[in-house]
Order: sequence, then C-alpha cells, then structure tokens
Amino acid sequence: MSELRIADEADRETLGAFVARAVRLDGSTFVRLRERPGAGIVEAWTSTPFEVLATRAVPGSVTPSDITVSGNELLAALTVAGGPKMDPGPARDIMWHSELPMSSGWQLVDELPVIVVADLADRGVTLAKDNVGPHGTPPASLMDQSVLTVTGESMEIKVQLRCLFALSGMGFLDSSIENDVVRVTANDSWLRLDARYGAVLKRRHALLPLLF
Repeated sequence: MSELRIADEADRETLGAFVARAVRLDGSTFVRLRERPGAGIVEAWTSTPFEVLATRAVPGSVTPSDITVSGNELLAALTVAGGPKMDPGPARDIMWHSELPMSSGWQLVDELPVIVVADLADRGVTLAKDNVGPHGTPPASLMDQSVLTVTGESMEIKVQLRCLFALSGMGFLDSSIENDVVRVTANDSWLRLDARYGAVLKRRHALLPLLF
C-alpha cells in the first residue's frame, strides 16, 4: 500500500495548491511523486497542457519512493482526508509518459525580474484568448513563439511562450512581491524556470523519433 507522509500542515497545503492547479488545467492529470534519496524531500511532478513539466517540492517522504497517482485522488487525500499520513491513491505508473531531467549538471543562466515575466505571461494569455485552438488551448504556432532570450556566460536560452503559460497557469508567479525573480537554469538538454511557488521545465531540443 502506498503512503505519503508530510508532517507540516503548511507543507500539505502547499502541495495541495500545486495539485489543485494541475487538476484545474487538466481534470484527468496524473502526478508523479518522487522522494529525493536521503534528503527528506518529496518532489511532485505533473505534465501540463502546454507540453511543459511543472514541479514543486516539500519536506516529506513517500512509499514507494517513486510513484505516479491520479491528480484527483491525491488532491482528495491532501484536502479531504487530511493528516500527516495519507494514501495518495493506487499506483498509475503506466500513465506517466514524460522523461524527467537529471538532478545534476544545471547551470545558472540569469535571474529575471518576476514583474517582467508576469507581464509577458499576461500579454500572452490575452493574445491566446483570441486564438484558442480546437482543444481549448492556444495553437502550437503561438505557444512556440520565443518571447525571451536569456544569455549567460556560456549559453543563450530562448524561452517560449508555452513556458510562461505554464508558470502562469500553475500560479507560480507573484508580481506583488518586490524584487522577486525568476531563476533561469539549463543543462545540455533542459531549460528550467524557478519562480517563488514552483518550477517549469522543458526540453531544449526535440527528441528524434525512433526508426524501426
């Protein structure tokens, strides 16, 4: 039987807010819970409708140490059942189809004022409302637009609008906090944007299809 243990009520509320946002974006979403070895930290991962991963970490533990569960069932466990120990729901590991990035090899590219990122995201959302695709999401041509170019000492990163949609949709941005920043890091394969309430990640290069 699976078990999620989060001792602090505030941390349970933090994770509950993350899962609630994920479910709001996609009512049939799944959440992958992973415990960092020896760290006492549980990472929650979810796919978003923008083809960008979102993640949030809280102190705690989970058994088994890597499990995918229904977003709705996890949300119920966090908000209805309550308590420091809970059943996150049966394993749905077969439903997780996204690769997760390595935990090492990340390089800081730059830190961006959150007010700038939030403004770009708001403009993108306004534009998207006038260009909704057949599935209720903005067309790929809009989401693939690069709206930021971030340059570090040894790399240049282009940030697509879909990343800002994910930051905004998951409620990670808070432009009311003075001097807050969005931290941009990258490795050879992935781009990561860390905001105050969570992070979004996207592969920098498309995977080549397998040929048989």
